[in-house]
Amino acid sequence: MFWPMLAVALGFLGIAVLGVLAIKVFLEARRLGRQVAETTQRINRAAEDLEQAATHLSRTGGALR
Repeated sequence: MFWPMLAVALGFLGIAVLGVLAIKVFLEARRLGRQVAETTQRINRAAEDLEQAATHLSRTGGALR
C-alpha cells in the first residue's frame, strides 16, 4: 500500500512542478513579447528619423561642409 501511494504522490508532485515551470515560461514569453514590441517601436522611430535626415540632405543637394 505504501508504494502505490508514493507513486501517486510523486506523480502529482511532478505535474505540479511542470505547472510551475509552464507558468514561468508563459511569463517570460510575455516579457519577451513586450521587449520585442518596444524595440520595434524604437527601430521604427529611428527609421523615420533617418528618412527625414535623408530628405533634408536631398533637398540641400547633398552638399556637406
